Amino acid sequence: MTHRQHPIGTGFTAASTALEVVEGLDLSGKQAVVTGGHRGIGLETTRALSAAGAHVTVAARNPERAARALAGIERVETAPLDLLDPASVDDFAARWRASRRPLHILVNNAGIMGGDLVRDARGYESHFALNHLGHFQLTLGLYPALRAAHGARVVTVSSGAQRICGIRWDDPHFTTGGYEPIVAYAQSKAANVLFSVELDRRWSTDGIRGYAVHPGIVHGTALGPLLAEGEERTPWLSTDELRAMGIVDADGRPVRDPDRELKTPEQGASTSVFAATSPLLDGIGGVYLMDNDISPLDTDPRPIAFGTEQDIPSTVVPHSIDPGSARRLWEMSERLIGR
Repeated sequence: MTHRQHPIGTGFTAASTALEVVEGLDLSGKQAVVTGGHRGIGLETTRALSAAGAHVTVAARNPERAARALAGIERVETAPLDLLDPASVDDFAARWRASRRPLHILVNNAGIMGGDLVRDARGYESHFALNHLGHFQLTLGLYPALRAAHGARVVTVSSGAQRICGIRWDDPHFTTGGYEPIVAYAQSKAANVLFSVELDRRWSTDGIRGYAVHPGIVHGTALGPLLAEGEERTPWLSTDELRAMGIVDADGRPVRDPDRELKTPEQGASTSVFAATSPLLDGIGGVYLMDNDISPLDTDPRPIAFGTEQDIPSTVVPHSIDPGSARRLWEMSERLIGR
């Protein structure tokens, strides 16, 4: 199939940080929304966009807690958003539209990974419901503001896990058979890429471009299983498992090796910020990025095997960018959210 997954030689690397990516850019007057922009790579995304002059609205389940984490960062406000609650998503989008502000940058950053099977009030599996459907509904609700920007970017944080599987068309919510959290997570991350492909196809004529990004492996950030408000997050993988994968060292400290995708939060946020701001992507959209460049397409879609003798990089694979699957997912997602 024809595709756009060709690196363009940006000059940035896997080790580049979010602040380095925006150095010299002026985002004054630009409006940005970052979901989960108060923790982990989301916090560093917010920090970099603000440093370049953008006004950033951080959408969070607990805006008061988010505001405390964001203290000292300029041009930032918080607003309530629960991506598993369709009414909350609609309320956020309606408030934004009522403000009559254009939206130049939307970073769909929040996400969950791992844990036991959890369903939302509709019976939808939580990874698919939060990581994909919540952001899908939010983006559709913000479409008028994105169009009004006359040049907007929608960046959705995916993962190298998109390699593991495509969409489980007949049973996306694991209603039959066993439940595997890594498969549920992988499905939602493949959905993030397909969503970006189809968004760009549908909306690029309105000046709205879509990007999916792989941030790398950033141990110690907020990514983990779904929690009730106020619960403390516990690691999904044990220290021994992380050590066996080479993600932490013998003392349990995070290994930082960006050439092997092991990044600091500042490095992990860089590709999101690059996708949201870089003039090098003008005229390009509907692509999956990693290490601050467009990922090449891997036509040998082996699952990721991080920590093995021969690491498999998190490059994009054909099932994640297939245009027919992208259209099918968009239409299925509209039905699932009642649009």
